[in-house]
Amino acid sequence: MSNYKDLPRTQTLVLLVSILIVALCGIVYELIIGTVSSYLLGNSVYQFSLTIGFFMFAMGIGSYISRFIMDDLIQAFVWVEMILALVGGICSISLFLLFPAAPWFYTTAMFGFICFIGFLVGLEIPLLTRILSDQSSTRESIANVMSLDYLGALFGSVAFPLLLLPSLGLISSSFAIGLINGAVALLNVIWLRDYLRHPKAMLNAVLLVLVLLVLLSAYASKITSFAQDHLYFDRIVWREQSPYQSLVVTNQWESNDLRLFIDGHLQFSERDEYRYHEALVHPVLAWSGNVERVLVLGGGDGLAVREILKHQPVKSIHVIDLDPAMTDLGQRFAPVVKLNKNAMNSPKVTILNQDAFTYVQRSTEIYDRVIIDFPDPHNEALSKLYSTEFYAMLSARMSDDGVLIAQSSSPFFAVNTYWTIGRTMDEIFPLRTSFQISIPSFGLWGFHMAHKKAGGTLESFPTGLKSLSPDVFAAAQVFSKDIAMPAGLKPNSIFDPIIYHIYAKDLKAKNNL
Repeated sequence: MSNYKDLPRTQTLVLLVSILIVALCGIVYELIIGTVSSYLLGNSVYQFSLTIGFFMFAMGIGSYISRFIMDDLIQAFVWVEMILALVGGICSISLFLLFPAAPWFYTTAMFGFICFIGFLVGLEIPLLTRILSDQSSTRESIANVMSLDYLGALFGSVAFPLLLLPSLGLISSSFAIGLINGAVALLNVIWLRDYLRHPKAMLNAVLLVLVLLVLLSAYASKITSFAQDHLYFDRIVWREQSPYQSLVVTNQWESNDLRLFIDGHLQFSERDEYRYHEALVHPVLAWSGNVERVLVLGGGDGLAVREILKHQPVKSIHVIDLDPAMTDLGQRFAPVVKLNKNAMNSPKVTILNQDAFTYVQRSTEIYDRVIIDFPDPHNEALSKLYSTEFYAMLSARMSDDGVLIAQSSSPFFAVNTYWTIGRTMDEIFPLRTSFQISIPSFGLWGFHMAHKKAGGTLESFPTGLKSLSPDVFAAAQVFSKDIAMPAGLKPNSIFDPIIYHIYAKDLKAKNNL
């Protein structure tokens, strides 16, 4: 059994620094895999819960197995760091490439990465603790190791959303953290070479891993482009990883079909987006009453604003979209600006990059019409934007004859989600108008209009609409028996956020069709 009682102070400091860094790397790998799976599979709560649970389980297995490593603890630690650098470094790109190539194998690979990386991370801390315990009492060494481990985890969990993800993206972040693990291995080989059996061989192995990761990092942009090209199939013409989401615009040259994807999910297709946006905007603005002040929540691409501007009485439009990258896309990216007819640069439009919930909660503005263009409620963060509390705050921000409309997912593929949104509106508003239209890129899609007061009528639509007419709107309010409102639905509340669970069940049922 190795004895490290004579370990100099400098070498001890190297090991302590290593603890801090490996803890940072471990938590970032966990966050990267959870984020990739959330992007590709949706339901972030489910993905992060599974990632964290299996990662911690694998760490426990690694910690247990470490007891059987009796000698050459520093050499074992260096090997763990090298393997972790390589496997962790390629985990993100591997999952992105595997998803379109073999989606049936993706979940197995995802859990494989989670468990293997977790196992390696679980090996590290006990090895370092045992090395340092020769320098001081077990009580003191455990306290030092665990303190630095938790501190490193804090640094990693803060650095990932604030620095790594927005500046490097998922694939480059994975390579970068792999390089950091490799650098830890190199640092230990250099400073602790007297405690290694074959220091030159270890040095060559570490350098080989670092060179490989450096090459991968150098070609990260090309690798990312390759992965995204295979993920989206069409040619990518614009992409950006913001602190909030991954934005990708593709163009199918043969049919000139511009498409926007957010976190891998299709948001619009140029070929049929007008059907969605005409249905989202014109029924609520054609309803009798004043329509001078309009609030748009979401809709940073400007396509809904394009339709709003067809109504001459509208004097001001406030667009609240959390992500500046999204509103910049609607304002500055030429193909999207052409599609939205430069609507986001209209003098009537005011853009505020704020959280919609916080804005509505704190605002003192009064609006005649509210248009909600949020993504489907596929996670807990979005769930609150479909809650009774949120609708109550919106009602307080609406004029006496105000009307609200919200995209509400598919009444066919997500029937319980669709009607739960309507049921939630019923808790706050005295009248609701529900309707559904067909959008080829998405299938049957549904909307709910909530009225601040009962009464009112539908007035004329603007001329020149491509799909919507009064007759079409009247027919759209008729639901067939198989998509009628189910009995027994409960409203969604912040205190009982049921809707994203309902949405997950609807998606599961859809996939089984």
